[in-house]
Amino acid sequence: MTGREFKERLSRRVKKAGLLVPPALAERVWVYFQLLAKWNAKINLTGLNLEDPTPEGIDRLLIEPLLAAPHANGAHSLIDIGSGGGSPALPLALALHDVRLVMIEVKTRKSVFLREAARELGFSDAQVVTARHESLLADPSFHEAFDLLSVRAVRVEPRVFSAFQAFVRPGGKLFHFRGVAETAPLLPPPLRLTGAYTLGEASRGQLLVVAKGELSNVR
Repeated sequence: MTGREFKERLSRRVKKAGLLVPPALAERVWVYFQLLAKWNAKINLTGLNLEDPTPEGIDRLLIEPLLAAPHANGAHSLIDIGSGGGSPALPLALALHDVRLVMIEVKTRKSVFLREAARELGFSDAQVVTARHESLLADPSFHEAFDLLSVRAVRVEPRVFSAFQAFVRPGGKLFHFRGVAETAPLLPPPLRLTGAYTLGEASRGQLLVVAKGELSNVR
């Protein structure tokens, strides 16, 4: 697929979603997509068709994170759990502009891709940690160190949310990318659901926005 063909498809999905994507951002999204397609031919980063991407694939990989970005309220630091092929983390970080990015990925080969993608996209200070998130809970440098946490998962249980919130500062947010048909999670204090938003007309995704309050203020 040529850059022109990709940008035409992306433009159609952008318009369908009611987004405004500046040319400079569209160009960087294209760079990410090229890298993903190139590496996906060697290692399994996504099961989506990248040679002839469908509206569902473009929505899932690109439109969903771009639609989520305005709900971040100018976050300056982002930690993504289970980063895999880099979505939603990389498109979200591109849309947020000046953001410190940390991606957590347990598989070494995927971590190598993430480092290369971050470098190509200009995230010079991005960090990729090859580990399970549980192993970082005792690391003081990760404790309440981020404005925003993102995760795309089939199911996130209350105990997992309880672990995730340890990485987020009070007043920060957690983004849970999920399917619209999934049951809303029970959230442990000091977390509360502040919004649920449809993401991607074709992918039928949903974004849950979860805010972290001060535990002392929770009744």
